[in-house]
Amino acid sequence: MNSLVAHCISLWSMRAIMLALTVVLAVGVAACGDNPPVVYPTVAPFDDSKLALGPGDKIELTIFYGSEESKATYTLDGSGQLEVRFIGSVEAKGKTARETQEMIRSRLADGYLKDPVVSLTVVEINSLKCSVFGQVGSSGSVKFTPGMTITEAIAKSGGFTPLARKNMVKVTRLVSDKKETYKIPVEMIAAGERPNFPMMPGDEVFVPERPW
Repeated sequence: MNSLVAHCISLWSMRAIMLALTVVLAVGVAACGDNPPVVYPTVAPFDDSKLALGPGDKIELTIFYGSEESKATYTLDGSGQLEVRFIGSVEAKGKTARETQEMIRSRLADGYLKDPVVSLTVVEINSLKCSVFGQVGSSGSVKFTPGMTITEAIAKSGGFTPLARKNMVKVTRLVSDKKETYKIPVEMIAAGERPNFPMMPGDEVFVPERPW
């Protein structure tokens, strides 16, 4: 009899311990859930027209002079230059599309063409990059395009790995010569529960590993 009672007490104790462990585990997992507040930029803090041109960028240049028209597509070389009809080499690196357009117009008007009208359109931006590292399919640089969001940057990097901590993605950005870091709930953004995060050229994205 005493042996039976001891056995029952032992079984009850083990069940109680297992129940307690289950409760602790459930509470621990819940506590680990990420639900960061919305304390990150939700509007792109820059004007696309102010983006600087660089090597690899493609532009379309149209020059009107009198009744004539000259149109060509250029890819800026490794030093950020292009060869323009009539005036030769033009340094576009570090200048906006509008600044480059005005510089070409001014040089053409300086003894080459009479009252030229110049139109410059950016066809493709290849010089601006963002970097994505950590728990993604393919770490490294991704091409920045105006209007790109954090969800697009992750997608371009092959998406999350199974170990990704999806709601605690860190983005480091240079703001007024000072680095700022934001914690972005990407999974919640993808589910439509939070506003998206607009990317900037030079942003560094890090996807940490989840602790559970």
